Amino acid sequence: MTVLTAAPASTASLTSGKLPKWAPWALLAASFAISAAIFAVAAAGSSLADFNIVGTVICGILIYMVIITVISSIAESRRKAIDRLMTALVATAFLIALLPLISLLWTVVANGIERFDLEFFSYSMRNVVGEGGGIVHAIWGTVLITLTATVISVPIGLMTSIYLVEYGRGKIAKAITFFVDVMTGIPSIVAGLFIYAVFALLVRPGISMGFMGALALAVLMTPVVVRGSEELLRIVPNELREASYALGVPKWLTILKVVLPTSIAGIMTSIMLAISRVIGETAPLLLTAGFTQSLNTNIFNGQMMTLPVFAYNQYMNQGTNPDAAIARAWAAALTLILIVMLLNLLARLIAKLFAPKLAGR
Repeated sequence: MTVLTAAPASTASLTSGKLPKWAPWALLAASFAISAAIFAVAAAGSSLADFNIVGTVICGILIYMVIITVISSIAESRRKAIDRLMTALVATAFLIALLPLISLLWTVVANGIERFDLEFFSYSMRNVVGEGGGIVHAIWGTVLITLTATVISVPIGLMTSIYLVEYGRGKIAKAITFFVDVMTGIPSIVAGLFIYAVFALLVRPGISMGFMGALALAVLMTPVVVRGSEELLRIVPNELREASYALGVPKWLTILKVVLPTSIAGIMTSIMLAISRVIGETAPLLLTAGFTQSLNTNIFNGQMMTLPVFAYNQYMNQGTNPDAAIARAWAAALTLILIVMLLNLLARLIAKLFAPKLAGR
């Protein structure tokens, strides 16, 4: 008597005209491994920063599309192979859109990791003309100036958006909306020139201090906060407002207890977009906050260094050791990216903590 035995799961999957679920991912990993090996051999003897990450991604995708199409046409069917090819093309379009970001992150990390040491985050550039030095003064300047600009712009921008959505009607609201749109598109150097001109008239010409830089950044942040918060407040269902009014709750308390908590997650995102918009600005801070090689934590007295200005200054004034200056510039850029990432994570945490709790969750 002939005994029939069940074929293994993987064999049955192949013979049933369908690839296993893990097969496309395994082929994709193998394709990227082959591409990375090719470019690693081509870049042998060079530094990590010279590795062509963009070429590796593009070559890996092309290899994957060829392999998945051939294997799918053999193991499955021609129709399924075309479907997998189209899926790969759509994913390729997505990766092409990400390539500038991938290239940027790779370049910054590869060049900036060299100076990520304790000295770099413990010392300033005071009396340093060659190797060594650090960015502690630039980190303090960036944090203090950006924090001050946020404290100034967020209440103004949020209250303006509340007025436009909840109270604003007629020509005044239209005029505010028009000027907010105009402010959104002004070059950052114009904001710096405006603040510098005001302080030159009111105090003295040639003055520079951290508070002036914070005001320049606040001018740039406010319209971003207004536009982002306005759109988020508009999508809050009117039924929630009407239910609150039906219970006798006044309008101001409805806004405070119903409208704002409902849209807090999106508002935090718009605030983070505004911070990310200004934290890397260089031109307005050169005019207003200036630059210094020493630590200064008083935003109302003396010039202050920020991370973007530090990177610019290191590149333009390389001193006696150009390689050390360029390394410090890359490390400052990497630090700035990490600060933005931490701020985004903090914003998401705050939004999650203050978001309204749904029933049953």
